[in-house]
Amino acid sequence: MTSEEQLNRYTVAQQITKEAGELALGYFRRFDSLRTEIKGHQDFVSEADKNVEAFVRNALTKAFPEDGIVGEEDEPKSGESEFTWVIDPIDGTTNFIHGIPAWTVVLAGVRRENVEIGIVNDPVHDELYHCSRGGGAYCNSQKISVLSGRDLGNGSVGVGFSGRTSSLGIRNLIDEIMDAGGVFYRNGSGALSLTFVASGKLLGYVEQHMNAWDCLAGQLLVAEAGGVIEQQDAAKMIADGGRVIVGIPEVFDELLEIAERSYAPRPG
Repeated sequence: MTSEEQLNRYTVAQQITKEAGELALGYFRRFDSLRTEIKGHQDFVSEADKNVEAFVRNALTKAFPEDGIVGEEDEPKSGESEFTWVIDPIDGTTNFIHGIPAWTVVLAGVRRENVEIGIVNDPVHDELYHCSRGGGAYCNSQKISVLSGRDLGNGSVGVGFSGRTSSLGIRNLIDEIMDAGGVFYRNGSGALSLTFVASGKLLGYVEQHMNAWDCLAGQLLVAEAGGVIEQQDAAKMIADGGRVIVGIPEVFDELLEIAERSYAPRPG
């Protein structure tokens, strides 16, 4: 893929994600009348999720008919190119359907095993976080970077939890973070939390298992903003999801050790 093709995908993807955010925001303003369904424990889907994803899919198919598409709410679309788009129409649906302004529209562009484009749109606060591999990370037009010169006692660590994993792991993780002198933060949107790491609000983020549509864009944002991420094969993440650990350079290794201990099976 040429640099011109990459730039075109990046530019078009930002516009699509902006428009998707405007659509989602319209639904959010009438959150108390949305039709919702329960997919699992603390796992909801609304008409907004479905319609926003349909909008993004249609726009991407029109712009890049040869590309594949993977989304949270619909079946994968195979493509003829080596490029796949990964969509989370609303990350933080539980917040969304209860009127809590902590949710995002997420789009990642993947080529083979690498994430090449990451976009996380927070329409409530008019903040579009975006990056293209090798080009730095931005919020709207402002370049962003992770915190520097901090340890766990000088900032907050974002944590996440889903019903796909045992609650024991998150309890262990929180205990370990606090024992190390830190504090934990959870907002119910993993993608939004990853933007908080990238933009210097959080020291890091840890979750035992995330789906690709929740994390790929945010992980690239953190890396492009100068942070450290646990390296993964994007294609495997799309297939199975996996553990997510990101952090500023000063705390990443410690967070990795804490996560290893917290999520390891314990006797009794």
